[in-house]
Parts: sequence; C-alpha cells; structure tokens
Amino acid sequence: MTPTELLDDLVAGRLPDARGRFGPWGGRFVPETLVPALERLEAGARAALADPAFRAALDDELAGWAGRPTPLTHAPGLSAAWGAEVWLKREDLAHTGAHKVNNALGQALLARRLGARQVIAETGAGQHGVASAAASARVGLPCRVYMGAVDVERQAPNVERMRRLGAEVVSVDSGDRTLRAAIDAALRAWVLDPEGTHYLLGSAVGPHPYPWLVRELQAVIGREARAQILVRRGRLPDAAIACVGGGSNAIGLFHGFLADGAVALIGVEAGGRGSGPGEHGATLAHGRAGVLHGSHSLLLQDAHGQVGETHSISAGLDYPGVGPEHAFLRDAGRARYVTADDGEALAALALCAAREGILPALETAHALVGAQRYAAAHPGALIVVGLSGRGDKDLPALAALGVGGAR
Repeated sequence: MTPTELLDDLVAGRLPDARGRFGPWGGRFVPETLVPALERLEAGARAALADPAFRAALDDELAGWAGRPTPLTHAPGLSAAWGAEVWLKREDLAHTGAHKVNNALGQALLARRLGARQVIAETGAGQHGVASAAASARVGLPCRVYMGAVDVERQAPNVERMRRLGAEVVSVDSGDRTLRAAIDAALRAWVLDPEGTHYLLGSAVGPHPYPWLVRELQAVIGREARAQILVRRGRLPDAAIACVGGGSNAIGLFHGFLADGAVALIGVEAGGRGSGPGEHGATLAHGRAGVLHGSHSLLLQDAHGQVGETHSISAGLDYPGVGPEHAFLRDAGRARYVTADDGEALAALALCAAREGILPALETAHALVGAQRYAAAHPGALIVVGLSGRGDKDLPALAALGVGGAR
C-alpha cells in the first residue's frame, strides 16, 4: 500500500505496524545485543501506557511537576505584523523550558517501572539533557548525558543546568562533535549494559519503539492545542506549524490535528546558510533514504552513502536525519515541509521578542518563519505555532554572533 493509502491506519493508531514501520520507513536496525532490550522496552511501554495507574501517575506529574497544560497564547504583535491571527502553544513554559520534558518524564517513570538502574541520554541544544537530568532526579535514578563537544561550547548554560541537576555530562569529541556524535556515543554505552540502563532517547528517531514511544508522550501538545483553540476561537486553525530537526515537538503538535484534514500541517527545517552539502540541516528537503541510528528514514548523505555534515545556528536542528513518521507524512501528503535559513530565523526571533515579550529558542524561530510565510500566502488565517522552547540557552550563541535586540 502507498503512504496515502496507509494514512487512515496512522490516524486510527495502527501505525507503526508490528515491525515498527510507517509504510517503508522506520524499523529496527541495531546490533543483536540490543534487540532483547528494545523488545523489553516495547512490551513494557505498551503495558504501561495501557495501564490506567501509570497514565494517572504520569498525568499527575505532568500537571504538578511539569506544569501542564501549557497555555495557548494569542500573539497580537506578530498577528498585526503578518496580517493573520497567530497563537503560540507555549512549551517554553513547561518545566525546564521546552517540550522535551514531556518525553523525558514519561520515559523516566517507565525506566523506574522496568527496573533500570541508571538513565543515559543524548542532547544537542541541551534541553533534552536538562529535561532528562531533571526527570531522572525526580524519579530517583542517576543520569549520564552525552553531548557533542561543539554543542557543549555553544550551549554552556544548559551544560551547567544538567550538572546542577546531578547529571554527569560527557563531552563527545568524535565524529561531527554535535548531536549525531552524541547519539552514536549513547548507543555504544547502551550496548555495554542493555539490561540495567535505560536509554532515554530525546526525539522521534532511532530504532523501534522509540519513534512511536516519543510520539505518544509528545502527543499531549497537540491534544491540548486542539482543545484550547476550540475554546478560545470556536474553530480549528487553518495551519499548525512547528520546527523539525529529529521531529519530536512537531510530531506531538501534528498528532492533535492529524484527523482534521482541513488543518495544514507544516514543518520547518533548518535551511542554514545555503542549499549545498554541509550548509543546512534540511533532511526532508534534501535527504535520501538510508539507515541512521537504527532507523530507516531520510538522511543527508553524499554520493557514496556517507552521512553528510550539517549546519544550523540552532543546535537542536543540526542533525542529518529525521524521524520516520515525518518521512511518511511527507510522502502521504498530509504534512508539508519547508526550510528557513539562519538569517530568517534570527529576524523572526528578534521580532517575537520585541513584539510579544517572548524570547523563543532558535529552533522555534524557524517555525515562526514558516508562520510568517503562511500568513503572507493566506491573509487573515488562523495559525497555531508550536513554541517549542525558550531562548535563554541561546543567549551566548546570539552574543557570539553579535545579534542584538530589534524593534
């Protein structure tokens, strides 16, 4: 069956299939030593998410500790500037400052339920590392976070936060020294102790069941946003827009509106500084099919199939792959993916800060560019933007670039 024909299965919850596939994408491509751990994780996760007691405990922690539901905030300044009605789903107001806490908390509770002795995680922009450190502390498990050396330098505030929260931060000097290298290092560490260690993967990537599990834990974003816009405006939005690196915040927002065919789903990738190899992180725009970090999906690669270098001012979008469900949504025509370059993202960040009093993360700024473009093409449209995180972590990077405020 084609992705378009399989779309109803996705809406009905029948994808991924038993092999962990979204049509041709996904699956499980890992060393044999990890297969039993992944099978235990899938069985344990499915049992936990079907257990009313686990769901109640997770919901209680999301409300009382993580601060859910997050608000849906009207953005009058951006609305006036763009000639549309813009609303922001405020994941920046979740505990630790980004959507990452939804997944981290759910997986930390699951790790404890499954008897793990420790948690390991990877991080790029640092927000997943912070969320993993905080969630692990909350459930009483030690945490070790792998982070590329480049990201350790450009995300220094989050490195300090992780350490303050009790996590060990391991700087990875191999490979490209960014998120891709951090995931490689975390996977190698997991192979050494697959039974006693829970790998708290941070995005909707990796071997099955992670793309499914992360989606299930992030889908709270879209469920809340859909209910909130109906209360505030009495109708569904014309578009739901989010940034896409690995794709967890976007898949979380999109799932709330997946069955609403009239709602356009738009993901915005890192256009970086150009369209050439090594100049961007736009996998859905420029990638080809391949296997990376245990999953068959689209990835940036050269003519010989070697994984390509990437660039983005945003550490969280600086990744050469994308979650398999996004590849499926693109092929099925249910979601559309565009790019925003570094300069456009910086301009959108400055405008949001000046007009709304909200400093978004550089990742989120890419989604704002997508909203601006959609508004230009659809004057008066009702738009929901996934504001995936706050920009405190990016202040050193902005200062290094010589970027000041704008009005």
